[in-house]
Amino acid sequence: MKPTVLGGSCILFLLLIAVFAIPGMASQSTNPPKWWNSEQYRRELGLTSEQSHKLEDIFQQAAPQERALKKALDEAEAQFERIVATADDKTVMEQIERVVKARADLIRSHSVMLFRMRRVLTAEQWTKLDAMNAALQRERQKTTDKGK
Repeated sequence: MKPTVLGGSCILFLLLIAVFAIPGMASQSTNPPKWWNSEQYRRELGLTSEQSHKLEDIFQQAAPQERALKKALDEAEAQFERIVATADDKTVMEQIERVVKARADLIRSHSVMLFRMRRVLTAEQWTKLDAMNAALQRERQKTTDKGK
C-alpha cells in the first residue's frame, strides 16, 4: 500500500480543527495553541529546535493570510445574517455561495499550512502526534459528555 501524507484519524482531527476552531479564532484574544512550542509535545515527539523553528516559521508565514481569510468569512457570514430574513431567494443563494467559498478558502489555506508542517516531521513523529491528538480528542469528548 502506498503511504499517504496525512493519516486517517489525524487528517480527521486536523479537518475538525479547520472547520470548528478556525471560525472561533477571530474572537479569541490569544493565538491558537502552538503545540510545537509546548514542552510536553517537544519532549514526547522528540522535536529538535530546528523543527520547532521551521514549524513556527510556517505558522508565521500563513498567519496573515489566515487572518485575512477569516475576516472575509466573518464578513460574508455577517452579510448573510443581515439579508437572510428579508432578501429574495436569488440574493440569499448568492450570499450562501460567498460564505461557502470564503469558508473553503480558509480551510484550504489552513490545510496547506498543516501539510507544510507535516513535511517537517518524521513519519514516527507524525504517528505520535496523531496518537496525542486522538487522546486529546477523547479527553475533550469525555468533558463534553459529562456536561450533558
